[in-house]
Amino acid sequence: MKSHEKSTAKLRQHPDWRRTLISIAVVFLWLAATSGLRRFTAPDEGRYAGVALEMLRTGDWLVPRLDGLPFFHKPPLFYWIGTASMWVFGASEWPARLPSVLGATLAAGVLLVFGRRWADHVSAAVAAVVLVTMPFFYVGAQFANLDMLVAGCISATVLSAAHAALTKEHGGAWRGALAVSFLMAALGVLAKGLIGFVLPGAVFLAWCLVTRRFRAARMLAWWPGWCIFLAIAAPWFIAMQWRYPGFYDYFVVTQHFRRFTAAGFNNAHPFWFYGPVIVGLSLPWILWIRWQAVARPRGGHAPASTPVLTSANGGLSDLDWLMLVWFIVIVVFFSLPKSKLIGYVLPALPPLAWFIARSLHAATPTRWMTSSKLRWTTGVAAVICVASVIAADRLGSPPGARLYLPAEERVRADDQVVMLDAYYYEIPFYWKLTQTVTVVSDWQDPALLLHDNWRNELSDAGRFEPLSAAATLMNRTDLPRLLCVPRRTWLIGSSASVLTSPWLVNPRFVLVTHNKEAAVWRFDGPQRPDASCFGLGKPALSSAGVSS
Repeated sequence: MKSHEKSTAKLRQHPDWRRTLISIAVVFLWLAATSGLRRFTAPDEGRYAGVALEMLRTGDWLVPRLDGLPFFHKPPLFYWIGTASMWVFGASEWPARLPSVLGATLAAGVLLVFGRRWADHVSAAVAAVVLVTMPFFYVGAQFANLDMLVAGCISATVLSAAHAALTKEHGGAWRGALAVSFLMAALGVLAKGLIGFVLPGAVFLAWCLVTRRFRAARMLAWWPGWCIFLAIAAPWFIAMQWRYPGFYDYFVVTQHFRRFTAAGFNNAHPFWFYGPVIVGLSLPWILWIRWQAVARPRGGHAPASTPVLTSANGGLSDLDWLMLVWFIVIVVFFSLPKSKLIGYVLPALPPLAWFIARSLHAATPTRWMTSSKLRWTTGVAAVICVASVIAADRLGSPPGARLYLPAEERVRADDQVVMLDAYYYEIPFYWKLTQTVTVVSDWQDPALLLHDNWRNELSDAGRFEPLSAAATLMNRTDLPRLLCVPRRTWLIGSSASVLTSPWLVNPRFVLVTHNKEAAVWRFDGPQRPDASCFGLGKPALSSAGVSS
């Protein structure tokens, strides 16, 4: 028995890295397999992929830009990875989603490695399988926004810090793991802001308090780690504040604290919103959860070779407490503000997968890795994952993504593109535009700042570069100056645009393509500058310009 324990301990100290790397590669391939099958979903995917593509087009990797204007809603890590991916593989959906795929692979990979080191290989493997076949996680891994990338960074930060604390208790070398934790926290801040450090720090501190690891809590003050953190995270923020003096107030105060506490933003939901979301989107795996089985596995205790897995009396172990605290901190934190998006709680899925794996172990204690129940659940979950991607394409693709130009129509480099009272984030990406879009709307509307929408985003961005904004964000009174030039113009708006712009029914405005929600017109402009070209009158409303 002692020889078996020694060999098992040796295996944990010198893991089979080759097998682990192969497992992580398989995870990546599984998550990336369907990432290019569907069109972008509005508005997030078109927005973030568009910013990354504009970074590639302009060669400015420092300032994220939305329609040519500084876009400081979020930091640049997602854009940097997406830009590099599209530079290598070209501008299409799956390279634009690569940052999310990598974030998901990171989360599953660190869960696998950590579980193999501090529990056992089977528990770690099942937890990883549960995680990557959970529909919520799988679709999140193929969604081009920042949530999965920061979820991966948070997972790596929490588990690296816990690994450092446990390694130090067992007399091992812990500084390298703690350095990795601070590094991942810095990347988390570059991925989505202060939550990249605040949330994993809160998880680690709470775990230390619950398990009475008061000395381990001091690791948060490890000065070499802070040097690593600041060296990675600080330069971009310093550069932006130096270049745009209002950056700090906007990014930190407005985008963090005001958004967290204010009630005027979109997607308002009750406190309990994430409960049914997590349950519904984690099927069928969530059906295996049995709290009694988790707290007291069958047999009363874990094998002697896995001392961290359970406590001596069969209750929650220190490792289980870590997962429980992790899950609670994430869900409660994002339940507090009024505004809630589904993807916010993606960082809570790795610990949930851990407890599902523990419940599976309790339900099938003998040969549970090869049990028919586990195989069937995995198969059903995988089918649901792929079906969810197909459903997301059918239900979530926006009208802008489907406004394909006919084969005989082509936007030339010297054409101008104008959007009327709308901004379709996907069109610059799918039309492969090489110039910014002019957006015509009422930019002096006093209610503009009261709504969290595309107008608010562009208006905020324009304040950082007023001269650029003056050429990009125009009012309706600017339309004659904009259109009455010898230049072809493509106008994009809702299918009901003729109600507010009846001049669009004039034959000179050619309806090129349309659907139920949006339409495109082409205006070839006058032969020479003519200030009267816009005096087309206001003919009676015709159905010719209204899509059906």
